[in-house]
Amino acid sequence: MSQGIIKSGRTWRSLLLTVTLGTLAASAGAAPSTLENMQAAYNGESNAHARYLAFAQKADSEGYGQVASLFRAAARAEEIHAGNHAAVIRQMGGTPEAKIEAPQVGTTRENLQAAIKGETYERDTMYPTFLSQARKDRNREAIKSLNYAKTAEAEHAKLYSAALESLDSLKGSQATAYYVCPNCGFTTAELNFAKCPSCFTPKEKFEKVS
Repeated sequence: MSQGIIKSGRTWRSLLLTVTLGTLAASAGAAPSTLENMQAAYNGESNAHARYLAFAQKADSEGYGQVASLFRAAARAEEIHAGNHAAVIRQMGGTPEAKIEAPQVGTTRENLQAAIKGETYERDTMYPTFLSQARKDRNREAIKSLNYAKTAEAEHAKLYSAALESLDSLKGSQATAYYVCPNCGFTTAELNFAKCPSCFTPKEKFEKVS
């Protein structure tokens, strides 16, 4: 197993630890921790942005132009998520803080596997847990920001899985256009809808990334 995958696994496990500690604190009678959760989400999205840009460079160097485009599009989506989370943190009286770690890069195949693992964790564990707390707190802005990210991460997992399954045939591929919603980060290869499936932003406003 590559060091990149190991390091990525640690990153996601560290976020899971944040969730677990927050849950334990709540059960012990501590104040709700939506602000802490938003900080953890902001940190995670900020690091994902940096990591996917590094993965894109690796994909380009290995001749996987389409995969590089996908990583760049996902990186843009993560940047949008981080911005949305940061706005909520400020509304709650906090200051967005992220500790950006040096991305650990493996082969493109390993990077896709790591990305799928990370997106799946966010979709199935991190964001559902954070949303549960935000709903208890009745924090509408946090709920909206977290839901936007959760929906986009589910799409990223699908796109990464499809790329991994077709990786051999993508060797030698050129840059390919992907489209990212500037409001919620929803990412797609085809604008086959009138409005964003997640936030209803008109498709004409989607950003083209390749």
